[in-house]
Amino acid sequence: MAQKRNYSIFETNPEKAVESKKRKNEEPLKIYSWNVAGLRSCVSKRACDKEIAKWNADIVFLQETKCAEFPPEIQRMSEFPYKKLCISVNNKGAYAGVAMLSKEKPISVKLGIDNDGFDDHARLIQAEFDNFYVLGVYVPNSGTGLKNLDKRKQWEELMLAKITALDKVKPVIYVGDMNVAHNEIDIKNPESNRNKSPGFTDQEREDFGRLLDAGFTDVYRKMNPDKTGAYTYWTYRGNARAKNVGWRLDYFVVSERIFDKVIDCDIHADIPGSDHCPISMTIAI
Repeated sequence: MAQKRNYSIFETNPEKAVESKKRKNEEPLKIYSWNVAGLRSCVSKRACDKEIAKWNADIVFLQETKCAEFPPEIQRMSEFPYKKLCISVNNKGAYAGVAMLSKEKPISVKLGIDNDGFDDHARLIQAEFDNFYVLGVYVPNSGTGLKNLDKRKQWEELMLAKITALDKVKPVIYVGDMNVAHNEIDIKNPESNRNKSPGFTDQEREDFGRLLDAGFTDVYRKMNPDKTGAYTYWTYRGNARAKNVGWRLDYFVVSERIFDKVIDCDIHADIPGSDHCPISMTIAI
């Protein structure tokens, strides 16, 4: 069994952290999420740190960080005094990985889903704030030939139990790369991918639907029920991004009772740097 590790909140500038003020209740919360497909290369080759700085976000979640520590450019981002990096134990950070950048210090931060088989791959950050929980996720891919579909089922069951339990305490914001195109509108070529490609099997789609049925809302689709061509992922093959042959794999899911507080939810397909694009949500919470 891999050695378990604890990662404390990484404060790049403790003095700034002390001086930082809590967001006022009347100020909307702005959250971004981005699967960067390798944080070091995203910073060094595509200056994603400068892109992130433009957003003026309160919280940023990153997936597929693939690094054992934050690159210096991210460490120096004083606009986010609180940074959390969850790394893959078995691969010295070179696989999977998630991160959170936050202007405000959370009440508490918890890493993982409480399952060694998944937590060794660093897929979940849970942060508690005064009146909500926010969870940044990188859901396991079902793998070539759907070889990991059973493990994916286990993940979804664990995640559903966790989120519904948290929702009984405070409203939940669940965000990240969820590795599923829920409905046919969420994928360019549904027929050729159904039950053949990871992310578009009946099982994965039904499990996502089960989460929504438990009292949660897919924010972007609720606000844009008929919008086609709204994708967040494009393979590097076949010039897919230029042709917009994509998948919507990245989501904001919120407790139904706070959906009416959402101000906007956007897909930023024009931002390069990864095979995924960033997504954002602003909510008055």
